[in-house]
Amino acid sequence: MTSTSSASPESSSYGELRAQLATLTTEAFRPELADIDRLPTLEIARIMNGEDETVPAAVAAQLPSIAAAIDATAERMARGGRLVYAGAGTAGRLGVLDASECPPTFNTDPAEVVGLIAGGPTAMVAAVEGAEDSKELAAADLDTLKLTADDTVVGISASGRTPYAVGAVEHARARGALTIGLSCNAGSALGTAADHGIEVVVGPELLTGSTRLKAGTAQKLVLNMISTITMIRLGKTYGNLMVDVRASNEKLRARSRRIVALATGASDEEIEAALAATDGEVKNAILTILGGVDGPTAARLLADSGGHLRAALGNATAG
Repeated sequence: MTSTSSASPESSSYGELRAQLATLTTEAFRPELADIDRLPTLEIARIMNGEDETVPAAVAAQLPSIAAAIDATAERMARGGRLVYAGAGTAGRLGVLDASECPPTFNTDPAEVVGLIAGGPTAMVAAVEGAEDSKELAAADLDTLKLTADDTVVGISASGRTPYAVGAVEHARARGALTIGLSCNAGSALGTAADHGIEVVVGPELLTGSTRLKAGTAQKLVLNMISTITMIRLGKTYGNLMVDVRASNEKLRARSRRIVALATGASDEEIEAALAATDGEVKNAILTILGGVDGPTAARLLADSGGHLRAALGNATAG
C-alpha cells in the first residue's frame, strides 16, 4: 500500500511567509558579518556606527515623497483633521513616541496626533501575540477614532507587509482619509496601498532581520519630519522657535521665557508682564511685545490668523 503525506495548512502558510521574507531587503542575511560575535567590542561599535551613517542618505532619496506627504497632511490638519500613526512592534512604538511628544512641544490636543500600536498600550512594553497579523484589528482601532476625510493615517512597517499597518491604510483610504505608507523596502504592499508611499531602503541589518536598527532609525527620522514640518506649516513655530510650547514643568517654563526673549529682545520685566497678561501663552506674549497690543487683542489677532504669529504680527502693525 502506498502512503501519501501533505503539509498542513499551518506549515504551508509558514512556508509562504518564509519565502516572502526571503525577498525583503530588510530580512537579508549578510555573510560578511557572520563572525561579528568574535570581534572586539570597539570594532562592533565601529561597524554599527558605519551602518547608521548610511541612513540619512536613504532618507534623503525620499525627500520629495516626504515633502508631498507633509503638505497634504498639513492641508487636512488645517481643516481640523488629525494625524494618526499605526504600526506594530518597533514601528508602532515609534509612532506612539512621536505622537506623545507633540502636546508638550507644540501644545496640540492629545487627540490631534494619535499613535496606534497593534495590541494596544500593553504592546509598548511586551509583545502581544498575533496582533500585528490582523487587518481587522487595525480597522477596529481606527473605527474607534471615528475617522473623517480630513484625517491622515500613516501606516508604519519596516517590511512594508505587516497586516496591521497595511490594513490601517486600506481601511483609512476606504473611509476617505489621506494615507501615507512608511516602509523600508521598495515596491512594498504598504506603499502601494497608500496615497503617498515613502520607502526608505536602508538595506540589510547588522543583525539579520532586526529592524529596530537602521530601519527603526530611518522611521524615526521620517516621523520627526512629518510631525515637525507639519507643525511648522500650521504656524506652531516662529522661525525656529517653539512658540506653542506647553510650559508644564520648570524646565519648560524657563524655556518659555527664553523663547520670548529670543523672539523679542525684551527685558525680563517686559517678558514677565507679557506672560502675565497672556496667561503664560508664549505666542501671545511675543505678539503683545512686538505688536504693541494687549492680551485680548493678541488672542483675537492670533485667532483671526489661524494661529500663525507672522500673519498676526502683520495685521497688528498694519492696524
